[in-house]
Amino acid sequence: MAFALLEQIRSIFDGDPGVRKVADDPVLSAELLMLFRMILADGTVSESEMAAFRRICQEAFGIPEASIDSVIEYLNEFGYETNSSQAIAQFRDLDVERRSLLARHMAEIAKADSQLAGIEMQLLRRTLDLLDISPADVVKAEE
Repeated sequence: MAFALLEQIRSIFDGDPGVRKVADDPVLSAELLMLFRMILADGTVSESEMAAFRRICQEAFGIPEASIDSVIEYLNEFGYETNSSQAIAQFRDLDVERRSLLARHMAEIAKADSQLAGIEMQLLRRTLDLLDISPADVVKAEE
């Protein structure tokens, strides 16, 4: 109980640790923005897409569940200043495995609601083109 109170006090002065982690890592910020754009691509935000986003945040990036809503707020504010091409530019110099991870996460979110919309496929295809990776690279990375 005392530890939780101290952590809350610390977060008031230092900011949310999950938001700090995202804000301090431009590549992570860019990836989360792209994932969030995939959620919004078909015009509806489903619970299953948000659940997939939350799981990815926790499992792949170590963002605590308690921080995810604050991270989403940060992305909303930060996202107005960054378009998809700018976000993707953060990935161009990374290895194919890391670029493929972004594509896999985007595909996972697109498939989360069991309705793969055409606009979601377009966004994923454009992302693959901009990242200079093939769908085969994404599939190989999953194996």
